[in-house]
Amino acid sequence: MSARRDVADAVWSALARALFARQDLTSDWVPSFAAVPRSAFLPDVIWPYDPGRGDHVRISRPDELAAWHTYANSDLPIVTQWDETSDTHTPLIEPTSSSSMPSITMSMLRDLDVEADSRVLEIGTGTGWSTALLAHRLGRRNVISVEVDASVAARARGSLRRIGLPAPVIGTDGLHGHPPGAPYDRIIATCGVRTIPYAWVEQCRPGGLILAPWGTHYSPLDVTVRLTVSDDGRSASGRFLGPVEFTKLRAHRLPWPHHQDYLDAHSFASATKSLTSVTTTDLGTGRFEPSHLAVGARVPDCVHAPAPTRGGVQPIWLYSLTDHSWALALFRNGAGLATVRQAGPRHLWNEVEEALSWWRDAGRPGFERFGLTVTPEGQTVWLDHP
Repeated sequence: MSARRDVADAVWSALARALFARQDLTSDWVPSFAAVPRSAFLPDVIWPYDPGRGDHVRISRPDELAAWHTYANSDLPIVTQWDETSDTHTPLIEPTSSSSMPSITMSMLRDLDVEADSRVLEIGTGTGWSTALLAHRLGRRNVISVEVDASVAARARGSLRRIGLPAPVIGTDGLHGHPPGAPYDRIIATCGVRTIPYAWVEQCRPGGLILAPWGTHYSPLDVTVRLTVSDDGRSASGRFLGPVEFTKLRAHRLPWPHHQDYLDAHSFASATKSLTSVTTTDLGTGRFEPSHLAVGARVPDCVHAPAPTRGGVQPIWLYSLTDHSWALALFRNGAGLATVRQAGPRHLWNEVEEALSWWRDAGRPGFERFGLTVTPEGQTVWLDHP
């Protein structure tokens, strides 16, 4: 067992050196990273992402100890729960709890910019690894974590006790923060959100920071945003930092639109038909496209759903979340004008086309040019003009 432990420690140290070289892990977090291994917070059965297969694989510690440690000590995301109660991964089941890539975890803690006596509220305990890192750095009395899933919270509490960092884990919905512990110097969300709850602004002190993965329903993309609470405590504003993709806050999870409901409401025969010069490249074919942030912010309550390419034809559907409007664009071999059909009160394709045109005219800005402001009235995405 000690030989296996030595190997695991060596792999973890190698990962630390790689993250430090990339500046994801900074010198002030090195002692905590060394003292708090991610493996101490993972269950016996995990579903790490395997880049070679392009999917998650099931790994059992009792049956595959070496593989389990290899994945646990790698810079890969690991799903620890599927759909609250399922231990089976299928394409139709979304993960509901996971352990983020160490590079993402450490870069977010870096961007949180804590000080020695900072009081931190963490939204989404998950496995408890980031909770432990914070507790090791700041002291467990300066960290409060909230977790909506009772079983996930219980497992994290057990892991925190075993490693000697029993920071409080409160079983509640992170949407509401945790008023009894306010005000906080820092609030960090380890789950994707589609709006920043104003309760977080109210519970963070003036001048304090809120760090969260934010996105729209247009795509699964999240972009880390760092907000500074105003001097009067009534608003928070700041820039986006970089793209990520997180398990979503339970209250912000999107029930996938039922395709047939849309066609039942507005049939194919009722759709208007047109041509477009927009290409699939314009729409963005990758997971981390700045255009997805731009379009999602300007076309609210719209889901962008590319379908598989068959016979050289790729359908891309758009669904409205406020009514049953829909649009379909058929791209043939990635060339020529695409055929568009759309139906319902919203002309979704027109909205997306106009948003793409705005983004191109602005110089195709990257994530760092965008920012977010949160007030009691809502939230606004803005673009910083150079």
